[in-house]
Amino acid sequence: MFAVIKTGGRQYRVVPDDVLEIGKIAGDVGTIVQLGEVLLVGGESPVLGVPTVAGASVAAEVLQHKRGPKVISFKKRRRKNSRRKRGYRDEITVLRITEILTNDNKPTIGPRPKREKPVVVAPVDGDDDDDAPVAKKKAPARKPVAKATTKAAAKPRAKPDAKKPPAKK
Repeated sequence: MFAVIKTGGRQYRVVPDDVLEIGKIAGDVGTIVQLGEVLLVGGESPVLGVPTVAGASVAAEVLQHKRGPKVISFKKRRRKNSRRKRGYRDEITVLRITEILTNDNKPTIGPRPKREKPVVVAPVDGDDDDDAPVAKKKAPARKPVAKATTKAAAKPRAKPDAKKPPAKK
C-alpha cells in the first residue's frame, strides 16, 4: 500500500518505512506526527481524493531536525560597482513513515526505541579472559631530532665596530 501526501507545498509518494526530508514541521524528535493531507491511497483498490481522501492520514516518526545545503544568491550589475551576495539554508525535518491509516484510525505503532551502543568493560587485573578484547597501547611520543649544525652556523658572528670618521691627511 502506498499514499501520496502533500506537505509544505510539495507532494510525496510514500510507503511504510520510507525516510524522507520535508520542510520543517512541529514535533519533537522521536514523536509520532500525523500528516492529514492525503491525495491518494493506492493498493489493490486505489482511492483518489477530491481534493483529499476523507478519513485518511499518514503516521510518521520524527527522526531529526536539521538544515539543508546552503543556497547562494549572487547578483551583479556590471560596470556599476554593484553586487549583492546572500545565502540561506532551509529548515528540514527528517521523517520515517510508520503506517498509512484510513477510516479515521489512530496510529498503532509507536516510536522505535533507540539502539544503545554496547559498552566494552576493560578486564580487571588478575582476570585472564581469552574472550575479552585487548586494548592496544599507544606508542610513546617521539623525541624531536636535533638539526645538524654547519661551520657557518656554529661560528659566532663578529660584531662590527662602531664607525669611526676617516682620518684626515
